[in-house]
Amino acid sequence: MADAEEKSKDKDDLKWFGEGFDGFPKRLPDDTVEYVVFVIDPKSSEAQIRERLRSIESAADALSKNLLKDYIWQREPFDLQLKREDGCWLLRGTTNYGDSVADEWLIVYLLRELSKQFPEAWIRLYDTDGEFLLVEAANVLPKWLNPEIAENRVWLNQAKLRIIPLEEEKRPLTVQEAREFIKSSPSKLVHSPLIEEEAFYRIRNYPAEISQTLHHSLVTIPRRLAFLLRRNTAYISPAVEAFYLRDPISLRPLKKEDGSALKFPPKDLVTVSVRFTKVGFAQLKSQQFAGPKIWEAELAGLKPGQERDRLEMGMKLACGFDMLLADPQNQDKRTVREIQLLLEDVDAGEEELPTDDAIAKWDSKEDGEEWMDINYEEFEKELQGKGTQGFGDKAAQANLQKMVQRFESFLNDGDAGADGAEMDDMDVDDDDDDSDISSDEEDKAASFDEEEFSKMMREMMGMPEEVYKETTTAELSSDDEDAWGEDEEKEFRRNMEAMEAELRQSGALDLDPKTKEGNAGKARAVEDEDVEEIQRSDDDEEEEVDVDYNLVKNMLDAFKAQGGMAGPAGNMMRAMGLNMPRDEPED
Repeated sequence: MADAEEKSKDKDDLKWFGEGFDGFPKRLPDDTVEYVVFVIDPKSSEAQIRERLRSIESAADALSKNLLKDYIWQREPFDLQLKREDGCWLLRGTTNYGDSVADEWLIVYLLRELSKQFPEAWIRLYDTDGEFLLVEAANVLPKWLNPEIAENRVWLNQAKLRIIPLEEEKRPLTVQEAREFIKSSPSKLVHSPLIEEEAFYRIRNYPAEISQTLHHSLVTIPRRLAFLLRRNTAYISPAVEAFYLRDPISLRPLKKEDGSALKFPPKDLVTVSVRFTKVGFAQLKSQQFAGPKIWEAELAGLKPGQERDRLEMGMKLACGFDMLLADPQNQDKRTVREIQLLLEDVDAGEEELPTDDAIAKWDSKEDGEEWMDINYEEFEKELQGKGTQGFGDKAAQANLQKMVQRFESFLNDGDAGADGAEMDDMDVDDDDDDSDISSDEEDKAASFDEEEFSKMMREMMGMPEEVYKETTTAELSSDDEDAWGEDEEKEFRRNMEAMEAELRQSGALDLDPKTKEGNAGKARAVEDEDVEEIQRSDDDEEEEVDVDYNLVKNMLDAFKAQGGMAGPAGNMMRAMGLNMPRDEPED
């Protein structure tokens, strides 16, 4: 009885979230994809379904071994596990792909291949953003298929993307409702080749492009580390991530001057070809890193060049392994335990390190690093579809061109909403009665906004907001001058004179940088002289002023202050058809 009362009390405590609140919705961690495989066959018993799922699980393992023999996962591999949930047998897997989006799309490819082998398999895929396959195809989705109702409507079956159509209610489906619909009305499922082509565009050239996510590089590392990587290349991903995400705790073993805490000191060095993921190689290569003194001493003896570059990469990699093994939070990880056991076997003499003769027989493959270089002028041309040389690899170029095409289609789509998909009545706020916008209003909204332009210009030129407001509120047209009283006119003139004096004193009206000091002294004289006489004496000078000089100078200063990032100056210049060059550092 007491337990029932306690449950009732807990339920009452949640009512302020809304009637029927059952807790916050489940959300996947960032950079995570989840996949579920069901066998939907009305004629099969539960035991038969379980047996079929085991066959799919075995086929998934075989497919991974066949296609991914040399593949390196960024964080977690593709993995399906047999589970029983809500009275139903299924296969479920979750993979954290980190910074490597290629891992997520590889999983999509593997599941699509599995669906070809098992027609009774129905597969769900979703990530942190939800139905990411629909996000890929957002430009060609029907109006009714929006994010509010898309959950559990998208399924992969027989290598096809199948969508559960909208019935009476506009709402998302539960997994149970979706399975019942597939079981009872499979002929009503929607299959659109156009949506499917867009959704699977990134894997159009798989499996040939799988190997293009890897990068081989010659690096100089301790022989012990070469032994580990030869035993299992996948060890490199957690080590690179440990280096890339290093913190003060993981850096502790690197701070001892004698290097006694290092498991991979710069001794017995060998140069070998190491296989990285492209993401991992870029993370290692791009970071500036002051290594332990024992490593820095080794580097100091080499002149800049290929030999030094290989040793520097080897230092970063070795330090990454030292951080991985020393960090207390990694001690329970399977990879760390395996590495520690292998090192113990080496120290005990149970495992032998590779000899120079053995290493000489290893593959010495080294890939070019051109894919890391971006020519910004060529990049601009690629965005405009005018590129000739390209940059990066072919897959990156194709994906960029596809992205630009989608963006242009979105801009040209009059029915497109803020989320990229077409809007329907579910995307419109029920409280807004002005949902129908006329073409005149639409043109007005898209036209040049003089007030907004003035605001941006004022921000770039450094005019204080209060000065601008004070000036604009005092200004009146010639038609209204008669309505002014004598006091108002005097007040307006005083405000204008005070603002002019302030601008002159700050040098904002100075066109010649060499005369700033003279103008500043002249501005100070305004406080002691008659203002009207100063204005008369300056009339001829101001007639010769080219006001565009200050405008251009301030816009260039604002563009330089952006430091290569997006900002109002760059956006305005681009809108006027001016592509500014990158600002080179001063000597």
